[in-house]
Amino acid sequence: MSWQHTMLAGGLALCAVASASATGDAYRGEAIYGRCLACHALAYDRVGPRHCGLFGRPAGGVSGFVYSPAMQRARIVWNARTLDRFLASPRKMVPGTSMTYDGVPDRTERVDLIAYLKQAGESAECKPAVR
Repeated sequence: MSWQHTMLAGGLALCAVASASATGDAYRGEAIYGRCLACHALAYDRVGPRHCGLFGRPAGGVSGFVYSPAMQRARIVWNARTLDRFLASPRKMVPGTSMTYDGVPDRTERVDLIAYLKQAGESAECKPAVR
């Protein structure tokens, strides 16, 4: 095998690893979500808004939940990218937010947490009851 083929194979392997790590580990993310439970729940509002239905929802978008004016003005739609930025430093992304948690500085933990939130959003707990 030529050195070009070796470099190409190595580069493809690195891309595969990066792609796999970008999807996150929902199992590890569930453990990280334990930090959020002081203020949030999946299916109901607490001090913070519920996380069911988070993906695709505009910031400040849970009907009946009282958000800070900063979050109401944020013009954010929650997706993996916006959640990653927000979770890294909530008060930096939305100055004036009432969220007091400093964030999740570790990128891998954020990716895992986002994977969990995405998976949980598809769970029976987050699906409306069929009547």
